Amino acid sequence: MTALGSPVPRFHLAMPVDDLAAARTFYGAVLGLQQGRSSDTWIDWNLRGHQFVTHLAPARPQQIHNPVDGHDVPVPHFGCILTVPDFQAFAERLKSADVRFVIEPYVRFEGEPGEQWTMFFLDPAGNALEFKAFADDSQVFAV
Repeated sequence: MTALGSPVPRFHLAMPVDDLAAARTFYGAVLGLQQGRSSDTWIDWNLRGHQFVTHLAPARPQQIHNPVDGHDVPVPHFGCILTVPDFQAFAERLKSADVRFVIEPYVRFEGEPGEQWTMFFLDPAGNALEFKAFADDSQVFAV
């Protein structure tokens, strides 16, 4: 519940992909997301209760990277915050599917506020994804 007493709202995110069949395989079979409605130009996905949509859009922007904790983090990127056990299981799923990591799963900010497991990888269209898990979930917004 939010401070106003309503459930935390779900987000909607639409991302460009250059091949819907590759997106269907990657997000459905590899990541294990449930597919929703679709057309010839888009597919809805259930991303842990959020509406994530892949839209056919062949033109891709140039990838930018920012330094974070000794790694070049791709920008833009998106993903979810998981529990540590879910993060570990998801990382193993990706490794078993031979997903190539941009940044291998590791602990970032170890021993500091906001300590977290994180990993980055790309979808077939080059969209960067980050999935993470905080050692202490109450520190998601720690300073």
